[in-house]
Amino acid sequence: MFLKDVPLVWLVLLFGLGSIGGSDEDVFKGTDQYDFAIVLAAGGLQCYWHYARYSETFYLNFMVQLVTGVALDRHLSVMINAPSSLIVGRADDASGQITFNVEETGFYQMCFSNFHNRFGSMQIFLNFGVYSDGQENIEKQKEEDMKEINSTLSTIGESTNRLQTSVFHMWRHFNYERMRRGADFYLLQSNHSYVSSWSAVQSLIIITAGYLQLYYLKRLFNTNPTQTDKPRC
Repeated sequence: MFLKDVPLVWLVLLFGLGSIGGSDEDVFKGTDQYDFAIVLAAGGLQCYWHYARYSETFYLNFMVQLVTGVALDRHLSVMINAPSSLIVGRADDASGQITFNVEETGFYQMCFSNFHNRFGSMQIFLNFGVYSDGQENIEKQKEEDMKEINSTLSTIGESTNRLQTSVFHMWRHFNYERMRRGADFYLLQSNHSYVSSWSAVQSLIIITAGYLQLYYLKRLFNTNPTQTDKPRC
């Protein structure tokens, strides 16, 4: 999935639709994640917003998959701002991960800048979202279970929460490996094109040099005999 030149209002609705028409307690409980690719133009800047609640964990994985143009610099400048405009995370690299605990509820801004490349664009793969370990829900569940005789449902519920959390983190690692696979694919294509082009140029140089050597060597033995000249041996 590629996002380019998408109006800002649609991006806010895409990543924060759950906060409209509902209370704070009903917004994004549990986990949610998004992954897609974007294209940053030369010297371009794109920002996205994602909603997070207090005590959740916010994460962002990014990787530069392809760089085109002149002065190919794979460094990407990334900055995350809290709803209060404080910088809560930043990075300047070809790939990286930013994770932090949410201290205030609201929309968090993620900005990606390609100021390192003034004459080249880059394709970036993003994977971000929020997740909660569910400690508050577990504590409430424990208090309710103390009033009940059978604790089997409580055990099943805790096991299910742990399983869901483990599956969620497994998908996080899977998406990160998918980013690496995409970057390796584009690198392989670039190297193949580079090797093929230089092999053709070097082959042409070798053939031309051999032809010129034979041509000048032949001219050294060329003579224009006259009637008085004796033939050479």
